[in-house]
Amino acid sequence: MMSRKVTKAIFPVAGLGTRFLPATKSVPKEIMTLVDRPLIQYAIDEARAAGIEEFIFVTSRGKGALEDYFDHAHELESSLKKSGKTDLLEILRSTNMDSGAIAYVRQHKALGLGHAVWCARRLLGNEPVAVVLTDDVIMGEPPCLQQMIEAYQETGGTMVATMEVPLDKTKSYGVLDVAEDMGAIVRAKGMVEKPKENPPSNLAVIGRYVLAPTVMDNLNKLKQGAGGEIQLTDAIADEIEEGRDVFGLRFRGQRFDCGSKAGFLQATVAFGLARDELKDEFSDYLADVMAMRKAAE
Repeated sequence: MMSRKVTKAIFPVAGLGTRFLPATKSVPKEIMTLVDRPLIQYAIDEARAAGIEEFIFVTSRGKGALEDYFDHAHELESSLKKSGKTDLLEILRSTNMDSGAIAYVRQHKALGLGHAVWCARRLLGNEPVAVVLTDDVIMGEPPCLQQMIEAYQETGGTMVATMEVPLDKTKSYGVLDVAEDMGAIVRAKGMVEKPKENPPSNLAVIGRYVLAPTVMDNLNKLKQGAGGEIQLTDAIADEIEEGRDVFGLRFRGQRFDCGSKAGFLQATVAFGLARDELKDEFSDYLADVMAMRKAAE
C-alpha cells in the first residue's frame, strides 16, 4: 500500500513558555539554544530530512524574533564572507529558508494543540500533514519524522510517535490503547488523553504526528476535551471510532522534553557530548563535577 507523499508540516509555536520565565519574557522559547542551535532549528532540520517542503508555523503575539530567525542576514553574511569565515558562512546559510517555504498563522487564543493544528486548515488542502512539537527534541538516526513517514508510506492512516513510559507517568501524556502489537508498529483501538487512572497501556504519544486529512474534519467540530481544550488526541481517537486506521511507531532514538528545565538541561548535556569539538573538554568537566559532589557527600 502506497500512501500520499507528506510535504507539509505544522509547527505549533504559539505557547508562552512560562516555565522558562524570565528568559521567555522577551525571547520565544523556540529560539532558546541547545549548544549553539535553537530548538526550532532541530525541528526544521528533522522535517527537512523527512522530505518536508512547506513549513507552517502557528504563532502568537511576541514571536517576531522567531519569524526573523529564518530571514537572510545579509549584513552578517557579507561580514563573514569578507573575513573568510567560510565555515561559519555555511552554517548561517543552512538556516535560511526559501521564499514561500514558510507560512505563518496566528492562534489568537490558547485553546489546545488540536486548536493550533486546526488554525492551519486552510493551508493544507486534502492531503496528509506532519505535526512537529519543538519541545520534543529527538536524537535519532534516521531522524524520528523520517522514520514515521517511511512507516506511513506502508501503512497509510494516521501515525503517531510513541514510547514506553512508567505507568505512573502516563497521566502526563496521550496514551494508546493497543489492538495489535507488530513490534515497531502498533495498531491502536483507542487513545486516552492524560488518563487519571487505569491507563490502557504504557505507550505514550509524544510530539510527532502524521495526520490523515480526515483528522482535520474531526477538528472542525471544535470539541472540547481534557482541560477544556481542543485536543489533537481526541481528533485522532475519532478516526478509530469512525473505522479508520491509527498506528503508533516505536521510534528509534532518545527523546528530550525541552519544555521542562530538567529535560532542557539533559538535552544540552547529550547534544554537547555528541559534538566532536566539545565532547572531550565537556566530559572532563562533568567528571570533575561528579567527583566533587561525591567527595562532598
